[in-house]
Amino acid sequence: MTHEEIAALLPEVFRRTLVRGGLLDGLLDVMHGLHEPTERVLRELPAYFDPYRTPDAFVPYLATWLDLDRFLGAPSDPFPAGSGRLRELVANAARLSALRGTAAGLALFLEVATGLTGFAVREGVDTSGASKPFSVLVVCPAEAEPLRPLVAGIVASEKPVHVVASVVFGPP
Repeated sequence: MTHEEIAALLPEVFRRTLVRGGLLDGLLDVMHGLHEPTERVLRELPAYFDPYRTPDAFVPYLATWLDLDRFLGAPSDPFPAGSGRLRELVANAARLSALRGTAAGLALFLEVATGLTGFAVREGVDTSGASKPFSVLVVCPAEAEPLRPLVAGIVASEKPVHVVASVVFGPP
């Protein structure tokens, strides 16, 4: 609110005593200054809900709205693959949710979360390639090895509960 807008809200007795440079005038300037940060946020509010435009500190908060907080780390380092990858997960959350529990959905989730391609989900086999019902083998590119805890967490969280999953990096 501007100085004049605040003054218009005052009772008439105060407005009559309002003079430039007076005590009440200074108080209105302070009130204007206190409102400015909040008004700036309200003017830019749509940007806070866009994962590509929101401030870095707000991205983990958006992730909690989308049930992605299970992949967040410490506040100083919220997402192991970086804030850009977390922004991508938030932006793709609806599509990933629709594919949840499928091999394609798991592979896509891993690609979005890590920024790497080449994930394969093989259903009904174990690490030796033998047939094994109710199991999946997730083959990850070797470049994903540094993100092993994140990959393992995603696989454990996104696979169907009755399925046993194995994760290997590089060629199976």
